[in-house]
Amino acid sequence: MADTPGFDDIPETALAWHRAGRGAALATVVQTWGSAPRPVGSQLAISGDAELAGSVSGGCVEGAVVAEALDALEDGQSRILEYGVTDDEAFAVGLACGGTIRIMVEPIGAGFEADMLEDLTQRRALRQPVAYQVDTTTWQRGFAADGAEADRFRADRSGFDEEGRVFTAIHNPPLRMAVVGAVHIAQPLVVMARLAGYDPVLIDPREAFGSQARFPGETISHDWPDEALDAWGIDARSAIVTLTHDPKIDDPAIARALASDCFYIGCLGSTRTHAKRVKRMQEAGFTPAQIGRLHAPVGLDIGAKSPAEIAISVMAQITAVLRRGTA
Repeated sequence: MADTPGFDDIPETALAWHRAGRGAALATVVQTWGSAPRPVGSQLAISGDAELAGSVSGGCVEGAVVAEALDALEDGQSRILEYGVTDDEAFAVGLACGGTIRIMVEPIGAGFEADMLEDLTQRRALRQPVAYQVDTTTWQRGFAADGAEADRFRADRSGFDEEGRVFTAIHNPPLRMAVVGAVHIAQPLVVMARLAGYDPVLIDPREAFGSQARFPGETISHDWPDEALDAWGIDARSAIVTLTHDPKIDDPAIARALASDCFYIGCLGSTRTHAKRVKRMQEAGFTPAQIGRLHAPVGLDIGAKSPAEIAISVMAQITAVLRRGTA
């Protein structure tokens, strides 16, 4: 899950177990204090025969949670559990000190109805951001209205409301990045993107540049960028970076990006190069507001020189835009 809700198939696994008649419960970390092993929103699916998928504590309290989940499947009651993680237990999973975690256990088909879980998994499959909400006093459940919880979506932050009553579980689509131009900067950038939780794709119609020899194991498209991005499907969890300096390659990608709801568009090139780019986009009919979405020269100004340093500056800027809405 990359420590971010939405990067796993835990709800889908629980639904499959339920459909197969095995029974299933979902355990979700809803609150933490101190050095908790897993972040809020982390999930563990438990089948009726105690098969597990996911994690809520890295192994510290999984056994106790499984026992409670099996009880919940028997009595059909959701519950909130609280556990203290000792320093020794925390050390065993790589943490410096212990903490406290609260975990919500929901048996599927008893309160958390299967059709609601199916709705959740369908929205996830369509890459739709979903905020699943549970009132932990009445155990009423539902989804937040479209446009609500914008701050939580931006921060990938599940949690309770101010009253400590309603828990919101954020299910964001996984982050993706399209890198246009198989240049030297792209080599460290796609690696850093993956480490930061993105699923990167490299786009370059020049097969000699975008080769497996230069980018081993990477997903590479040799279509023209506009065609590649159309096939890829740009959405609000997509970042697009153009690196070639060649308008014939970069501009089609920029045009597609400006017409989309991607959260970040970055373009390599000097201030002078960008001025020419702006003129071309104006001539193509894009408005000042649309063109103002471009981050160019790409990356934060950290004095980067090498390709790896430039890649760091790009990832830092993308992160700032994702989490804060601005760099």
